[in-house]
Amino acid sequence: MQLLARWDNTKVSTERLSFDRVQDVLDIGCGVGHWGQLQAHVLPKNARLHGVDREPIWIEKAASRAAARGLGDRFSYQTAIAEKLPFAEACFDLVTCQTLLIHMADPGAAIDEMVRVARPGGLILAAESNNVASELLFDSVTFHDPIDEIVARVRLHLICERGKAVLGEGNNSIGDLVPSLFAEHGLHNIHVYLNDKTNVLLPPYDGDEQRAMLEERADFKDCDFWIWSREDTWRYFIAGGGSADDFDALWSVAASGKSNAAIADRTYAAAGASIGYLVAGRKPQTRNA
Repeated sequence: MQLLARWDNTKVSTERLSFDRVQDVLDIGCGVGHWGQLQAHVLPKNARLHGVDREPIWIEKAASRAAARGLGDRFSYQTAIAEKLPFAEACFDLVTCQTLLIHMADPGAAIDEMVRVARPGGLILAAESNNVASELLFDSVTFHDPIDEIVARVRLHLICERGKAVLGEGNNSIGDLVPSLFAEHGLHNIHVYLNDKTNVLLPPYDGDEQRAMLEERADFKDCDFWIWSREDTWRYFIAGGGSADDFDALWSVAASGKSNAAIADRTYAAAGASIGYLVAGRKPQTRNA
């Protein structure tokens, strides 16, 4: 919920990207359908959306959510992978993804497929992040942390991101490179917007959104979890060149649990910013355009 809430950019999408001309939409890596279904109230009422994800369980949940929202007649879902989409060329007016490319060994391969299935002049739209920057965004608990602890969190995150990429599982800060990837893969009229949605948490944590974020935190509180599980963090850290002798000390800083203790005391506060990009580009009208 917290991550997905960051991408409520529907007003930006509508006003800046001419959604009024969209009839056929493809949502790649759709998960439970949040990103595509978020666009439902800004797309034309007769627009059709097709979502794909590699995980059958997400496809089932996305279809169920669409039906519950009265979108089942226009929104459909199927299992597929981003690098080999089961569609002919030039099928969609809008091809979009949210936090998909950060998980891909070869994001360019996915972008090529997005371009292939888009109609000439069609819109490619990606919402991707720079996640390592979050280590230098502070809250009421971390603002006065010792510099060595702040640097330790940044170091752990950077090494793990590099290791994740080495293992072919993507890079969590690929958002910085998406505009240049769009240009390299033939898109033009590229525009980049910074997401202005924050996830503020302030005592007494009133409101549905704040309560949902706290419920998400509670789910991970007792799971030995940081950004990733301890097991995955270890894999990425070692693959990224980290030393086994350093891991426990860095993990104890990153996963200290200080924020959870402050939440329990109703003293935790956070502005909730992040660095997220909404990157848009057009497929040329002709091959030589």
